Amino acid sequence: MKIAFQMDPIGPIDIHADSTFRLMLEAQERGHELFYYTPDALAYEEGRITARGWPIEVQRVVGDHYRSGVAQTVDLAEFDVVWLRQDPPFDMHYITTTHLLERLSPGTLVVNDPFWVRNFPEKLLILDFPDLMPPTAIARDLATIRAFRARHGDVILKPLYGNGGAGVFHLPESDRNLASLHELFTGFSREPLIVQKYLPDVSRGDKRVILVDGAPIGAINRVPAAGETRSNMHVGGRPEKIGLTARDLEICARIGPILRERGQIFVGIDVIGDYLTEINVTSPTGLQELERFDGVNGAALIWEAIEARRA
Repeated sequence: MKIAFQMDPIGPIDIHADSTFRLMLEAQERGHELFYYTPDALAYEEGRITARGWPIEVQRVVGDHYRSGVAQTVDLAEFDVVWLRQDPPFDMHYITTTHLLERLSPGTLVVNDPFWVRNFPEKLLILDFPDLMPPTAIARDLATIRAFRARHGDVILKPLYGNGGAGVFHLPESDRNLASLHELFTGFSREPLIVQKYLPDVSRGDKRVILVDGAPIGAINRVPAAGETRSNMHVGGRPEKIGLTARDLEICARIGPILRERGQIFVGIDVIGDYLTEINVTSPTGLQELERFDGVNGAALIWEAIEARRA
């Protein structure tokens, strides 16, 4: 197949951790032809969805992990699969790319399906499962957030469309900074905030469960660094081996069929204790850590699901 990857610049990536690199490597090993471009090179041109980028080959060699061909502009309708793999922020630029890529259907398979990526980003799809998630409020209004905190005491406050642990604050009941943080956030952004009841189980880790076409294939645990609430690996969280619990499987059984129906082939959900906290569909990670810890080749399973859909 001809495969195009829409992703952030490939040069700085960590080839031992980056899930997109692992997907590219697996695709190449399966005989597929690769093309790479960055999101700002995507365009609509008189009825065609085009991208300016490079044919590419990848290899697991630090400092020499890719070789690109001559830059060219391609018609993405001529590709079998396009991967939507740039990182958030989930802003209007990101949303625009989903509108453009959606126009490739049904001839080209876009993974994950951009219509549902746009309509159900990380912290909103979980609202369909209120019994699985911790007490949550989404609001820009300070009075609403204060009332939620009065009901629940310790809370986590974060931007609704944030990522990688950026802007996440743990506010114990005694903390007096809520109004100041609200002023800070609303001063530079028009987006709402999300506030959730603090889950003490996070000290034991924030589990990332990986689902392929709606089915769980394994999990990794992300343990916060000493003195840190956030467990994201971007901010020093430590990945470690962990298995799936009965509760994890119960959560996956509830959400898996919906993910599959909506074309979300590669998904990473976050579970703290018994609670589902996020459903990551934009650019989930964890494939390489899972492969190291459990020997599960998630990239191969993802390509098998894609090849089956194309067939």
